[in-house]
Amino acid sequence: MKLVILESPYAGDVEANVEYARRCVADSLRRGEAPIASHLLYTQPGILDDNDPEQRRLGIEAGLAWLPVAHLSAVYTDRGISPGMKYGMDLARRYGVPVELRSLK
Repeated sequence: MKLVILESPYAGDVEANVEYARRCVADSLRRGEAPIASHLLYTQPGILDDNDPEQRRLGIEAGLAWLPVAHLSAVYTDRGISPGMKYGMDLARRYGVPVELRSLK
């Protein structure tokens, strides 16, 4: 299985973005991949508070720490590309990890 870092928006309309991210994870799994969607994992109650800038930074950095072992960064674009997603894409390219733009439509 390919190890995939999944990028999709989180901030803003959090409820709609979480539902979208879940659909993206399901899409990645159907492709035979092993996705990590850190924005779904680390923002669960009792883990990190995305509204606290320091905790948000920690969550982003923890998710991107997977880049050295990732085979792909899958960027789901139906809801736009956020600054956090752009940061992840740029870092993936610096690590030599391919970035693939995807849509569920």
